[in-house]
Amino acid sequence: MRVTVTQFSDTVPVVEWMALAEHVAAESTELVVLGEMPFARWLAATNRVDPAEWQQAVDLHHAWIDRFPELGGATVAGSRPVIRSGEPHNEGFIWSATDGYRPTHLKYYLPDEPGFWEASWYRRSPEKSFRPAPLGEISCGFMICTEMWFTENARGYAAQGAELLLIPRATELSTGAKWLAGGRVAAVMAGAFCLSSNRQGPAEGLRFGGAGWIIDPEGNVLATTTDQEPFVTVEIDLTEARAAKRSYPRYVAE
Repeated sequence: MRVTVTQFSDTVPVVEWMALAEHVAAESTELVVLGEMPFARWLAATNRVDPAEWQQAVDLHHAWIDRFPELGGATVAGSRPVIRSGEPHNEGFIWSATDGYRPTHLKYYLPDEPGFWEASWYRRSPEKSFRPAPLGEISCGFMICTEMWFTENARGYAAQGAELLLIPRATELSTGAKWLAGGRVAAVMAGAFCLSSNRQGPAEGLRFGGAGWIIDPEGNVLATTTDQEPFVTVEIDLTEARAAKRSYPRYVAE
């Protein structure tokens, strides 16, 4: 399976999107992973919560989802702002040309601190649910940004047979090494390929760090994005993830 991870500016300009479309076509990508709520500016940079701005971000993501066919039939995964039952949430999703948009997960673990006032802007999921989502015959586990650090859920995904661990995130340049280390641990605990995409560059009082990654089930970093190479594609063998479930440390009983 050919998978692509990305890094985009704080809001995705058309020129970056078209560059991604060209990359996906050239690389015959089957799955594109986007970052955390990538199509609107990072609202949680400030604690000045404005429901009208949240609604605008929801609408922007709707408009960009309509452009997913420009990626040539590749499946797309990421997260986006939504309103569910009258409440704002951060929703993981999978989109495909055959099935359209499918919600997969609502973010449960929310930080609330300078630059990341997420619990102020939107609600956590009403239930702590970390169940894999199907992508054809493949099983995908979502952990949106901060959720990666609750590593018991990566082990839970291993028990449920997830082959891909998808981590859309919005993380700072200064914390890049820590996040990559965490992604390697999550991949090992899940016995899955870990795919993560991030924002890059300046935002309101922040500098996002890019460095999307593709990590194999043994924690080996196969590729990372850079400012010079904002999209990277790797051919992965999902039988490695299936075999990993039977090897250390995944097989050890709790």
